[in-house]
Amino acid sequence: MPLWPVYTGTSEPHDGISRLPPPPPWRAFEGTPVLGLPQDGDGAATSPDRTHRAETYRATPQTVQLVNAALYLRRPLLVTGPPGTGKSSLVYAVARELRLGPVLRWNVTSRSTLHDGLYQYDPLSRLYAARQSPARTADGTPETGIEDHLRLGPLGTALLPYARPRALLIDEIDKSDLDLPNDLLNVLEEGQYEIPELVRTARRTPTAEVMIDGADERVPVAGGRVRCRAFPFVVLTSNGEREFPPAFLRRCVTLRLRQPEDGHLAAIVRAHFDEEPDAYAQTLITRFLSRVGGGDLATDQLLNAIYLARSSDLGTESLDELAEQLMPYLGETPQADAF
Repeated sequence: MPLWPVYTGTSEPHDGISRLPPPPPWRAFEGTPVLGLPQDGDGAATSPDRTHRAETYRATPQTVQLVNAALYLRRPLLVTGPPGTGKSSLVYAVARELRLGPVLRWNVTSRSTLHDGLYQYDPLSRLYAARQSPARTADGTPETGIEDHLRLGPLGTALLPYARPRALLIDEIDKSDLDLPNDLLNVLEEGQYEIPELVRTARRTPTAEVMIDGADERVPVAGGRVRCRAFPFVVLTSNGEREFPPAFLRRCVTLRLRQPEDGHLAAIVRAHFDEEPDAYAQTLITRFLSRVGGGDLATDQLLNAIYLARSSDLGTESLDELAEQLMPYLGETPQADAF
């Protein structure tokens, strides 16, 4: 049995999540009713690109350790590092290996708020539906079905009382408004939240069947309150563009990714192309590594250069010029007259 019996980093799907020990007493959650995971084949939540990234991700021993630490402790994993180091790919790899279902994804911008991640409610469509509906409740108000106008967001869906953890990617948290990390603290600490629109109607509708993110199905929410059961596997990514408050950092497990070294980079290339790097690919790897210290480079740039070298009949000189165009430091504009 491997040292960590849950996430192993082998990319082979297994049921290791069933071996996850009970949570620490201060991180135990008992949300109900218990829900099963959506199927991996849900087209609304998967894509060929994300599937490929999950299958070809190669985790370092440090990554395996800290992913398991986050799973065992029921804490979010804050992943920092330069662009192109596989920060967002990690969550897809873990979800695939541990069979956690489709990954929920929240792409954060400078305008994102906690409310956006929890749920979206459209009062105007509800008002229009109420005007069109002849049905009335016992007190004479229009019967509008509020659940038809409310959908849980990625974070709100992840915190439903699933029997097994959902996988949630909160991408580029460092691009958020200054208040968002602090706003996330209470929700991630308590593993629960309220939907005021449903709380107000709870006397008339004790349980609402609401729509969720990433799937065409509804789940019951009682009394307008959502509480998780299995704390989700939450990955927050950051390019390191800002500092986070100490209160936020102490509630996360932090993983710092660096540019891969020679052996790890060769393993990544091997995984993507399903064969050992040839002589020219190895030359590109060496060139890529020699340039890493001078600025930001992404592994995707190297993979693009290798793919085109394998797929074309260009001579070595032309391939070298093409590689220079494909592997500029991020933020630089390649010279248009390179050829």
